[in-house]
Amino acid sequence: MAYETPITIKKALDNIRKKKYVLPSIQREFVWSPEQIEKLFDSLLRDYPISTFLFWKVEKTRIKDFQFYEFLKNYHEKTGRHNTKADLADDEDVVAILDGQQRMTSLYIALTGTYTKKLPYYGWDNPNGFPPKKLYLNLLHKAEDIEMEYDFRFLAKRELNELEGGYWFEVSEILSLDDMGKTSKYLSKHNLMDSSRFTEEERDFAIDTLNKLFNVIHQKGTISYYLEEDEELDKVLQIFIRINSGGTKLSYSDLLLSIATAQWTEKDAREVIHEFVDEINSIGDGFTFNKDFVLKSCLVLADFNDVKFKVDNFTKENMSIIEANWEKASASIRKAVELISKFGYNRDNLLATTSVIPIAYFIYTNEYENSILHNSSCEDDRKKIKEWLARVSLKGTFGGTPDAIYPVMRNLMNENPGRFPLQEIINYYKGKRKSISFNSDDIENILEMDYGKARTYCALSLVYSSLNHNFLYHQDHIHPRSFFGKRKLVEMGIEDEDQKEEFIKRHNKLPNLQLLQANQNIEKNNIPFSEWLNKTFPNPADAKAFLMQNHIKSDQSLDFDDFVEFYEERKLTLKRLLESILNVKETEQIEAK
Repeated sequence: MAYETPITIKKALDNIRKKKYVLPSIQREFVWSPEQIEKLFDSLLRDYPISTFLFWKVEKTRIKDFQFYEFLKNYHEKTGRHNTKADLADDEDVVAILDGQQRMTSLYIALTGTYTKKLPYYGWDNPNGFPPKKLYLNLLHKAEDIEMEYDFRFLAKRELNELEGGYWFEVSEILSLDDMGKTSKYLSKHNLMDSSRFTEEERDFAIDTLNKLFNVIHQKGTISYYLEEDEELDKVLQIFIRINSGGTKLSYSDLLLSIATAQWTEKDAREVIHEFVDEINSIGDGFTFNKDFVLKSCLVLADFNDVKFKVDNFTKENMSIIEANWEKASASIRKAVELISKFGYNRDNLLATTSVIPIAYFIYTNEYENSILHNSSCEDDRKKIKEWLARVSLKGTFGGTPDAIYPVMRNLMNENPGRFPLQEIINYYKGKRKSISFNSDDIENILEMDYGKARTYCALSLVYSSLNHNFLYHQDHIHPRSFFGKRKLVEMGIEDEDQKEEFIKRHNKLPNLQLLQANQNIEKNNIPFSEWLNKTFPNPADAKAFLMQNHIKSDQSLDFDDFVEFYEERKLTLKRLLESILNVKETEQIEAK
């Protein structure tokens, strides 16, 4: 491995465009943020070192032996996170980037493409929440951020138009300013040398800044690199693993994906797993599964004794087993995700994605891929899985590293084939740190849970065990939340300050919450509960059935004036129901006191 003569950034970008520089199959996904890229360019203009790159030269005769990928040009958080396969001819050698993949991709995006990330408060399905942004540089003023000298920013067109002060140079334009004379012409053409508009300090800063950028991109040997010419994959893989212990650190799943990609023989592991992650994340209202989840699921479903992300576990033999099991394993994972989606879970209320893995294993080991969702023979299993998922979510069982849980779950399922062993799981963990048993203190804590929280949905899913999950359900305030502001309470006839506080402190808690069909929740809106009930269910029998389904006594007052009494009565009802469902025995209640 030899240290080579440094090259310019412009030369590196030209090689990327011509597909002379590519990414190996053992690359990781692009993970740098806009802020990291901005700091990279600030470092370049300040002559700070940006570390050495490591290149891997692959002779043209060996190109077809490996899979390579193109660099990302236009990053999109939702639809453009994965690299496309490189279609390479075998008429000349190529260079694969082993170390510096994030930095080189950042340079390529900033100088030739766009960075698109979801804006806060926008939904994932709202296209307006994903404006493409380009990198700009303020040629007139230094950065306000004390950590930065040069003001680089990724900006969308709207942001650019709304900015006041400064002159924002689109950084990609520097590629066309390929000699010093063109930079001078640019400054003159855009009136940046106009003394009637800009101070001497601003004009000098514009000249120095644009010339520095020109020098960094076109003239200076910024890209320092070592060249590895050994084409033995095992050696290259070891180099890749070792050097990636720094930078944006590789997780063990990154290493596993790298090894799987290199060692799978029939499928492209990287492409298959990325596509599968996108697929399961689009189920129902959407989830946030990642490759870590999929790879961990593969290890568990393959019945390996050790399921930790350790390089020593990722042998060629294990990889071949995972590849051979992929179709059945992925089908089981997919059905597990579809099942929890049917239960009403999504990215907002699934507390731990890893809690889905035992469900996938149950489906896998019993070959229930075609029956778990709808077959009547699996009805009892569905109910037990739903209760188990609520229990482990409420207890936080899968917080931290749950690797020790998977072997236990596998053993219990294998010892009880054909049925989900809920009671056996409860009994095994009773008295242990990962217990999913409950006492009366736990019940009191559940009853104090707040609206909108993921755990609150889990608790509600326990008391609403018979919902038709072909419909979408919302967490809903029985007595509308909008009634509990102090001014609104006065309008509603609640004037005493102490009484107001009693109303306010209760309104957001579980006893005032229900799971309501989405369309009914929208119609209900801010209508008083008793008025909405009479309007929606004019038949008294239907109204009584609705109240019973929502654990509300039909003989208690539903008037807003009686909210505190309503709350305490429903709280007692829910307490008894949860004690029954969670099998909180009298002895446990006494001990908890």
